[in-house]
Amino acid sequence: MSKISEHLDLSEVIRSEQAKRMGVSNMPTPEHIENMKKLAENIFEPIRNNFRVPIHISSGYRSEALNKAIGGSKTSQHSKCEAIDIDMDGSSNGVTNKMVFDYIYKNLNFDQLIWEFGTSENPDWVHVSYNSKGTQRKQALKAIRGANGTTYQTYVNKASI
Repeated sequence: MSKISEHLDLSEVIRSEQAKRMGVSNMPTPEHIENMKKLAENIFEPIRNNFRVPIHISSGYRSEALNKAIGGSKTSQHSKCEAIDIDMDGSSNGVTNKMVFDYIYKNLNFDQLIWEFGTSENPDWVHVSYNSKGTQRKQALKAIRGANGTTYQTYVNKASI
């Protein structure tokens, strides 16, 4: 499969068990691949180079059909190849989701960074996006499950207060 960047293959970005089960294509367009190359250059590779271990992408590109099937947002940056979800929990290399989140938050120019659920100590996974066509919002959020669904709060880095 083709390389997106030094440490990222297209196969890692498009892998989806749900797409396989549904029999839908999850192949991005050439424009989407260009978006992913920008995300890889500005987000994925700096993370990979900082930690010097493989970085596990639990969700990358989602075709329109796949995004709809999983109930994703109609404006999801995953559908533009501008977002990845990283999940390092369970890896044996000592890198945690919190470490990845903190590194991105403190060091990278991102569009959106979400501490996805979990505890106050460690998110279940980290969502990060990079806007390929404009200014990065540097929006950091924390996703919280509630009785009425998911809500998002502005992330406050307590270590910097």
